[in-house]
Amino acid sequence: MTEAEETEQRRYLNRELSWLDFNSRVLAQAEDAALPLLERLKFCAIYASNLDEFFMVRVAGLKDQVAGGVTSAPPDGLSPLAQLAEIRKQVDAQATRLQQVEAGEIIPGLAEEGVELLDWNELGPADRKRATGEFEDRIFPILTPLALDPGHPFPYISSLSLNVAVLVVDPETGQHRFARVKVPPALPRFLALPDNRFVAAEQVIEAHLHDLFTGMEVVGGWPFRITRNADLTLDEDAEDLLEAVEVELRRRRFGRAIRLEVDDEMPDEVRELLQRELDLDEEDIFSYLGGLDASAYWQFQTLDRGDLKGSLTPGTVPRRLKDIESSRDLFSRMGRGDILLHHPYESFGSSVTEFVRLAAQDPDVLALKITLYRTSGDSPIIDALIDAAEAGKQVAALVELKARFDEEANITWARRLEDAGVHVVYGLVGLKIHAKTVLVIRNEQDGIRQYCHVGTGNYNSKTARIYEDIGILTASPAVGEDLTQLFNFLTGYGRDVSYQRLLVAPGSLRRALDELIVSEIEAPEGTGRIIFKMNSLVDAKIIDRLYEASQAGVQIDLIVRGICCLIPGVPGMSDNIRVRSLVGKNLEHSRLYYFANGGLLDGDETGDDADGGGTFYIGSADLMPRNLDRRVEVLLRVEDADCEERLHEILRVNMEDTAMAWELGADGSYRRVGGDYNAHDVFEELAAERNEVSAEVPTGAPTGAADRLRQFLPRRRSNF
Repeated sequence: MTEAEETEQRRYLNRELSWLDFNSRVLAQAEDAALPLLERLKFCAIYASNLDEFFMVRVAGLKDQVAGGVTSAPPDGLSPLAQLAEIRKQVDAQATRLQQVEAGEIIPGLAEEGVELLDWNELGPADRKRATGEFEDRIFPILTPLALDPGHPFPYISSLSLNVAVLVVDPETGQHRFARVKVPPALPRFLALPDNRFVAAEQVIEAHLHDLFTGMEVVGGWPFRITRNADLTLDEDAEDLLEAVEVELRRRRFGRAIRLEVDDEMPDEVRELLQRELDLDEEDIFSYLGGLDASAYWQFQTLDRGDLKGSLTPGTVPRRLKDIESSRDLFSRMGRGDILLHHPYESFGSSVTEFVRLAAQDPDVLALKITLYRTSGDSPIIDALIDAAEAGKQVAALVELKARFDEEANITWARRLEDAGVHVVYGLVGLKIHAKTVLVIRNEQDGIRQYCHVGTGNYNSKTARIYEDIGILTASPAVGEDLTQLFNFLTGYGRDVSYQRLLVAPGSLRRALDELIVSEIEAPEGTGRIIFKMNSLVDAKIIDRLYEASQAGVQIDLIVRGICCLIPGVPGMSDNIRVRSLVGKNLEHSRLYYFANGGLLDGDETGDDADGGGTFYIGSADLMPRNLDRRVEVLLRVEDADCEERLHEILRVNMEDTAMAWELGADGSYRRVGGDYNAHDVFEELAAERNEVSAEVPTGAPTGAADRLRQFLPRRRSNF
């Protein structure tokens, strides 16, 4: 069988390998010589952090399957063992690229710009004296060398901690002894020397091991790092979800080791000891030249060298939210029409945070309800919820305790909220609450009115500065009633809940998306059109339906930042499907679904505009089995004409991008488009110009530079 025939027969790409392709695109940002050097170094850190999480969760899960004797394969056909083998191959290849770009380009380039990351052996006498003083004053007092001998069992080593494996010789017996020294995580990984020069903390420790092992002959020290299984396994029958999560968090600390990273110069006897004590196989050991843990490069983002960093334009205040003097003013403006928000180009703080803050202060607000999946450490939204509860308002917060790697933070926030009198619901056993919604209930002269926010991103003021997300502020009675139903369902009991403008998972979302795709298949010939923007496309049933749509002549564009298991452009299967991924300075995070024919559901003729502009949905759900079947997700049908025009604009700019875009081919590989049209820069300019216009000017017609940027865009009722 030829390669082309094999590709045509293959219907799905492997999820894990597709994710590695995504991380490869992140690494390609570090390799991009057109980017500033500290921006490239930041992408090295992002790549490494991403890979750590991948091993802790995805690789750990595959290893559990192998250990459990699972041989069945996912839809792509690769068994767990075959996936692990291919993962190892790709990770090794990417590690070589990372080392080459670090040592061969970025670090030498930074040195030329006056930012030096030095090896201990490169330090002169003055710098060594300074580093030694730092060691004696700040490092030595908190180090705890742990020996391994009959009286000292192998020490516990925490996941992702950086350690030094030390080999010493007892001069009295001539025996080799092993010890482990943990590099203190509370101190900077790179010790600062004068004039923006740095040396790695582990190298300073290695140079002073004789101070830790007095009377012993130090053979040497070599850095190493382990990764442990960090996936939570909750008891689905647990009566107390909070207690169950806390138990699993304690277990996570002692999860099985699944990866060992070592310095390439580590002697075989030390490496074999670590392998044996950690119960690892040879394929679990990754050997690197130079330093370990590139995620530590985040430290260099604190340098005051804006000339070496990428631009990060602060979000503008949305035009319709400018000069708000009171909560009454805000609610009045929401009542005049929906307000679409595009972060980070439009400020999260001046829109979503301000909405919650003003609602908490408004004397006429009776209740405030919110879903919290992830939030920041100094969250002003949490503070606003507490203020609202202390002011006597009914406040309900659905805190998702199972948000991976934010479990402990969410437990802390949940308890703080409870202490203030907030009604806290700790998610649902068996389901994660991933929806992004706020409901405000206000007493007005003509009765109770609801004000809402539905978005694609978390209520996290820090990530909102760099995550691309969409949200809508609305006073629509239908949306208010829908969110009331949703919160009642989540905080109480209910079955067969129906909604007017929301699609909710698990429940209506999967069925509705399927029907919406079918509506494009059954549309008049030549009119079927689908555009999806999301983080991940994995669900085999959705993929199969998209293949069916392609075969029926529906034109399909998929903008998928991360995992994509669909194969586009295969003759007879997916000829009419195109897939692209955008990777740049902002994390593409919004989920946006467009159906040209409106996809009327259950005879509801309000689902489509009279002049055939199509229908948009925005919300929290990616197209993965977990989102459609095992999470509470919300998509909102957009009905405001101005919001629809903005969404058309967002999709078209994404599809015109050439600077950040990668296209997926029928062979399963990604090709960089290449060019200088950068969607992130375009959105910054559009937001800046749009929001300079007076709030009294009708929405929809920014001028000047924005007009020029939009010349390629069709108007809202075009052949989109």
